Amino acid sequence: MSEITVQETRLRDDICRLGRSLFERGLTPGSSGNISVRLDDGGTLVTPTNASLGFLDPARLSRLDAHGRLVCGDAPTKEVPLHDALYQTRGTAAAVVHLHSTHSVALSMLPEIDLRAALPPMTAYYLMKCGATALVPYYRPGDPAVADAIKGLAGNYSSVLLANHGPVVAGDTLEAAVFAIEELEETAKLYLLLRGLNPRYLSAEQVADLTKVFGLSLPEDGPSHR
Repeated sequence: MSEITVQETRLRDDICRLGRSLFERGLTPGSSGNISVRLDDGGTLVTPTNASLGFLDPARLSRLDAHGRLVCGDAPTKEVPLHDALYQTRGTAAAVVHLHSTHSVALSMLPEIDLRAALPPMTAYYLMKCGATALVPYYRPGDPAVADAIKGLAGNYSSVLLANHGPVVAGDTLEAAVFAIEELEETAKLYLLLRGLNPRYLSAEQVADLTKVFGLSLPEDGPSHR
């Protein structure tokens, strides 16, 4: 293995620091959830299989080469194909975070959820950080079919809900992916709190204003005023 770069050392520490933060705040229990980051050489750092995000060791993170082969560290999470699907279809993605956060999982199980807009435009920050969220059908964890389902979204979504499983979000940086998945969880919580109460969502004009001012890229069938 080549010498570990300064960039890789920093990213190893960042994965462990942010993973512990997510775990300690109850956003992914036990050994659930996984994080990956792209490196400049095309390789990937990813959390190991059966590892708790609260107790990661920087030296034991899985280091994959540009072809997905394990270079060093523990065996990687079985969800690597899920991460790869987002890297392949989201050209700017530099990090992917997948959690089993309670409210997002609950949202994914509701019968009324729109496959192309799992959440309505509830807040400006949801749109600014997540854009729109797609819902893909249930597949068992690690099933290659879930990667195919994400590829089928053609890169239009950085934020995806896996039915009966949890959210997965890509970001231009690791922090951006973490902040986005946190915003998704809080918005799912808001949706559940307000379900059946006929809340006011952002209007089409307000969504258009946010899109113009902040340069948002929303799918044509993304958040709508339901």
